[in-house]
Amino acid sequence: MKIILASNSPRRRELLSMTGLKFDVVTQYTDESIPEDMDPAVAALELCERKALSVASLEQCKGSVVIGADTIVSFEGKKFGKPKDDDDAFHMLSELSDRTHTVYTGVAIVNTDLTVNKFVESTEVHFYPLSEKQIRDYIATGECRDKAGAYAIQGGGAVFVSGIIGDYYNVMGLPVGRLMQQIRRIH
Repeated sequence: MKIILASNSPRRRELLSMTGLKFDVVTQYTDESIPEDMDPAVAALELCERKALSVASLEQCKGSVVIGADTIVSFEGKKFGKPKDDDDAFHMLSELSDRTHTVYTGVAIVNTDLTVNKFVESTEVHFYPLSEKQIRDYIATGECRDKAGAYAIQGGGAVFVSGIIGDYYNVMGLPVGRLMQQIRRIH
């Protein structure tokens, strides 16, 4: 079974590598626009499926199992994806300071017959109170720029986290345990 990861994320590649699966990485531009009022869990499922199906439709990927994923941070009804700029990152981190937010990662597995199995994993993350200086110093590292919610739990953003309830790897962008259970179940 040939497996393809439909993601440019180095974190997802690293996490999938931990499983021992052999895979290739193939990406394709996918429209990531979603309605503002869409539930974050539903949005993560919609986006991961779009990404996986887009790659699965490529001629070079026919006959492969394609895995797509998308992560969204949600706080008080707002969805935080990757920050547009440093001001957006500052706004996100300021809102998350001393509060609990939820990280949703949708995962879609497109089988060789193009059937889709998908799920969403959620993890609650609580931040310590953050000072303006802490936030600005973190943003200056550049680490926040390509991360949903503007932080990397596995990097410098770890110092913001006072606790989590759920799957740590989900916050990084790929709930590997649940993914492997799904792959074993369908293959």
